[in-house]
Amino acid sequence: MTDPRPDLRHDLRQRRRALPAPARLAAAETLADALLALPFAPTHGPVAGYWALDGEIALHRWQLQLPATLTYCLPVLHGEVLRFAPWRPGQALTANRYGIPEPDLAIEDTFSAEQMALVVTPLVGFDTQCRRLGMGGGWYDRSFAFRHQRAAPPWLVGAAFSLQQVDALPVASWDVPVDAICTEQGTLFPLPPHVTA
Repeated sequence: MTDPRPDLRHDLRQRRRALPAPARLAAAETLADALLALPFAPTHGPVAGYWALDGEIALHRWQLQLPATLTYCLPVLHGEVLRFAPWRPGQALTANRYGIPEPDLAIEDTFSAEQMALVVTPLVGFDTQCRRLGMGGGWYDRSFAFRHQRAAPPWLVGAAFSLQQVDALPVASWDVPVDAICTEQGTLFPLPPHVTA
């Protein structure tokens, strides 16, 4: 059987890239409000976003509105998992092996996935059950695999434009579920396993 995910990734990436700049900026503004209003939004500790590339919805407004008691971080590649490095606008960045900017910090100055309070993850697509389609590298699934054995925290939240929603996505055993998906049109929460839409 052919895996539909590569074609789906291609189509959804094209869809988000086609968004005009004014719509993209307006969506980022509204997304910030949705992220700040999450019922489990932490009040202290480290939280992470991502460096928006390839048409991904931006997190700059959310970052700038976070309470001072939170430490904003960006993901950094370390071996086969992600670690999270504190970062503020203007601080040094370096490109990782995929060309994605990440803070230029010693690894001992970063946080492990287990230490995070909340992590906002990029995604290519999502469905009404809050299943997330990533880029296919498995970085977030490997980094947060421990969540298969325990409940949050850290809370995981997908961020996307609403046009990235699809009817249904396939699920693999290694997929780590998110606790919510925020878009410019609102927030989706996964239904309990015994409830169907």
